[in-house]
Amino acid sequence: MELSALRIFKAVAEEGSVTLAASRLNRVQSNVSARLTQLEESLGVPLFHRSGRKLQITAEGTRLLAYADRLLQLADEAQAAVQPGHSPSGQLRIGSMETTAAARLPQVLAAFNRKHPHVDLMLDTAPTDQLLDGVLKHRLDVALVAGPVPHAELTQLPVFEEELVLITCHGHPPVASPRDLVRRNLLVFRSGCTYRRRLEAWFAEGDVAPARVSEFGTFEAILGCVAAGMGVALMPREVLNQRKLARTIRQHELPPDIAHVETLLVWRKDVLHHPARSAFAESLA
Repeated sequence: MELSALRIFKAVAEEGSVTLAASRLNRVQSNVSARLTQLEESLGVPLFHRSGRKLQITAEGTRLLAYADRLLQLADEAQAAVQPGHSPSGQLRIGSMETTAAARLPQVLAAFNRKHPHVDLMLDTAPTDQLLDGVLKHRLDVALVAGPVPHAELTQLPVFEEELVLITCHGHPPVASPRDLVRRNLLVFRSGCTYRRRLEAWFAEGDVAPARVSEFGTFEAILGCVAAGMGVALMPREVLNQRKLARTIRQHELPPDIAHVETLLVWRKDVLHHPARSAFAESLA
């Protein structure tokens, strides 16, 4: 299998379309289709189910995709390893919690881009559990997640200390314990979020059941709903400090075991040489 064919296969799998993959790779559509067909013929199995212009990856294709990610990553790593005197280059796939991306990364990424213009940065936001899965399965090179992280196959670098606060609408009375929030709705990120688990654990310790748990995809939506009095949420204080919310949202301090959380930069231990990743870790440190 040629690396170029694997890159084409990976692009088609991620885009779900030959047309979109061709545009992404700056290739003509007929070339992408031909190379994909050649790869399938050489393997002797179909990699996609075809329905018009839509492609659905097969079970065999899914298995190959995991190997393709590893092979392409290793090829990039090998190329970088023989160019020790060169500045970092190539693609760096970064995963981050959404609140971290909003509050901590803008200046870091801007400075990194100025210092390392040949690195192509890609940023994906998701809850901690999905980010860890992305790193473990080679979909991400690094990720910023909430600690602790019980994965022996990952290297962990502490980069930020966050203080989480409970937020309510501005007119809400003081909150000293979960018992002050009986029959309140919890406004949380999707499943897999460490902050969500902490808030739910705090309620459970107080033997208080929320009226309802509502999931959101963005922290802006959570802030808006909290300000409107639709429920309570947990949020890093730094996110709130960067926004003028004093007239719409009230902050309540939490016990240290709930409030204090460490943000870690993680990557696979078995990916030993990755100049762009190392440069990014240095920029955070």
